[in-house]
Amino acid sequence: MTDMRRTLLWVVFTMSLVLLWDAWNKHTGQPSMFAPAPRPVAAASAPGVTPPASSVLPSATAVAPAAGGGAPPALVAPPATAPTVTVSTDVLKLTLDARGGDVVHAELLTQVDQNDRTRNVVLFDRSKERVYLAQTGLVGAPDLPNHLTAYTLVPGETSLAAGKDALEVVFESPEQGGVKLRKTLTLQRGNYAVQVRHDVVNTGTAALSPQLYVQLVRDGNAPPGESSFYSTFTGPVVYTDASKFHKVDFKSIEKGNTEHDKTADNGWVAMVQHYFFSAWLHNDKAPREFYTRKIDVNLYAVGQLFPLGELAPGASKQFDSVLFVGPQEEKKLETLAPGLELVKDYGWFTIIAKPLFWLLDQLHKLIGNWGWAIVALVVLLKAAFYWLNAKAYASMAKMKAINPKIMEMRERLKDKPQQMQQEMMRIYKEEKVNPLGGCLPILVQMPVFIALYWVLLSSVEMRNAPWLGWITDLSVRDPLFILPIVMTGTTLLQTWLNPTPPDPMQAKMMWIMPLVFSVMFFFFPAGLVLYWITNNLLSIAQQWVINRRLGVN
Repeated sequence: MTDMRRTLLWVVFTMSLVLLWDAWNKHTGQPSMFAPAPRPVAAASAPGVTPPASSVLPSATAVAPAAGGGAPPALVAPPATAPTVTVSTDVLKLTLDARGGDVVHAELLTQVDQNDRTRNVVLFDRSKERVYLAQTGLVGAPDLPNHLTAYTLVPGETSLAAGKDALEVVFESPEQGGVKLRKTLTLQRGNYAVQVRHDVVNTGTAALSPQLYVQLVRDGNAPPGESSFYSTFTGPVVYTDASKFHKVDFKSIEKGNTEHDKTADNGWVAMVQHYFFSAWLHNDKAPREFYTRKIDVNLYAVGQLFPLGELAPGASKQFDSVLFVGPQEEKKLETLAPGLELVKDYGWFTIIAKPLFWLLDQLHKLIGNWGWAIVALVVLLKAAFYWLNAKAYASMAKMKAINPKIMEMRERLKDKPQQMQQEMMRIYKEEKVNPLGGCLPILVQMPVFIALYWVLLSSVEMRNAPWLGWITDLSVRDPLFILPIVMTGTTLLQTWLNPTPPDPMQAKMMWIMPLVFSVMFFFFPAGLVLYWITNNLLSIAQQWVINRRLGVN
């Protein structure tokens, strides 16, 4: 049994070193030992190159099949270069392409890029390094206006004027397949949600049943500056009232085995990444088809397809939706669409994490500083678990008190392992010590503290939030590494207060493992490190008091 424990400890220790080395390689720009380097963006999506229509348009197989049915026909490519227009408000700066009237660049004016603080965060982009777009169009009959159609920009304002609360940008398509499509994008002051209205007019002589698609197209690479020491989800999301929040990873799309609702009369689609996301929202009850698909090499789409019903000659149809592009501000998202706040992904611990964030938010309103709010929240949690921790630390203190007796017995019976085990159990029984007594109360609390970890890791509110002195951003690593050094010291002090395992190998590993894992915290966000330091200090204080009370050194 002892040999088995030693082997397991060595395996854990070796794997930790390997993972740390691999994370360091990725952090310094070297390729990972376990994952391929980021794939190049599909050439078909580079500016000025038009991919084949069959690969970029959704199939016309919606809830109500369109007249003509089948996949859209091949399209004549528009000019290699199409004019663009840049529109801006106080929070958004968007570049719109006259080809399709699509959003091809989105800059968040209130969010500073943490890798280059002279720039703002960019979500949508169309460049050699990144493709991330919002597109709309029609399918259901040959040659209907879609995101490859050359639109005309209606003259008007392109920036939100002082004293005004809204800005409208309008694109009009030529008559195509007996249909004209007019897109109106309305941007509002202080709002990341863009109102998008589609006006579809049947200019032909026959009735038509077009379908409208809204989709987000993105490459499968991790966002720039993504940490190598912790992982967050990047990819499409499909939400319906029936199946709720469903993440779809790019690998599943690549393999063609995605599992999400295909039809519903409600729901939305999104592309999420750490702190930010984009989404197409339509809250009215209406039949729709959800789809995820591979468009090209390392290029994927998630979207919705809406049947618009039959349009008689000369008739028109208006369809309203919302394009959101911005930060994952949980409280604001709850008001936009059902379940939209779930894009702030807490994983398995959502049921615990949401109340914790609510409490953290209330503390921030009271204190006015996110760093001190984190400290206050940990203090409240430790107070709530005070008696549970007291039992754990009392059990550890008793274990530490009888440790000399255990060590002497192990040395005396080292050649008689069976008798050693029997004698050890007798000592535990006589001293009324439960070897697991110090572990079980801590295990009960682990889900709460893991949930708090995800709250701090996922909350965009931590970005650019100062604490004190040199900590000017709780969402990035400590620039002077002071907090990680303090955390390492508190971890070692806590290890010293714990009982020493009887097995010499386990005793050595008990000191080495905290050092190994502390290295990772040198690259963790300062807010997370502050949380662990506060937790360690409170645990040390309580454990020290209990040790003194029981007379244990």
